[in-house]
Amino acid sequence: MAIGALLAAMLFWGHLAPVSAAEKPVAAEHNPPGDIPDTQVFVTYESPLGFTIKVPEGWSRAEDAKSVRFSDKYNTVEIVFSPVGAAPTVDSVKADQVPELEKAGRAVKITKVKDVKVKGGAAVLVSYTSNSEPNQVTNKQIRLEHDRYLFFKDGNLAALDMAAPQGADNVDDWSLMANSFRWK
Repeated sequence: MAIGALLAAMLFWGHLAPVSAAEKPVAAEHNPPGDIPDTQVFVTYESPLGFTIKVPEGWSRAEDAKSVRFSDKYNTVEIVFSPVGAAPTVDSVKADQVPELEKAGRAVKITKVKDVKVKGGAAVLVSYTSNSEPNQVTNKQIRLEHDRYLFFKDGNLAALDMAAPQGADNVDDWSLMANSFRWK
């Protein structure tokens, strides 16, 4: 049973590259480059993994067998799908997933973990900040803020992680996307 839980955690958090524990948080940008425009059009994405969600039209998309990622500059929306034995709770997320996120992420700082209700049902919300991946040309990093919603149904977990430069005003857009998530 412990091995199964470990494998599920490795699959769930496997999209994060391990980094050195010594990485320090970078300062937030004064004029963050990641505001989603108020005129942004959203389209419905239907996943072969069994869910739908509204995402910004025109963002690049990358898919594999267990995830889909939409991105535009430093903005990302990623949904990672994994089988799990039970629905996540605030306590289980704090005990199991938060330490893995802090270990695997880049200077991760958790700001809250709480139960939430969205139009698609109940979820656990993990809000946190992290450093971006270094730019391939300049090696520059920026500070990102994330909202990760954990949705559960019939032994399956969908982790919806939305990230943008810290201080970008994407609250309404993130709310729209989180509220549009539906299991098929």
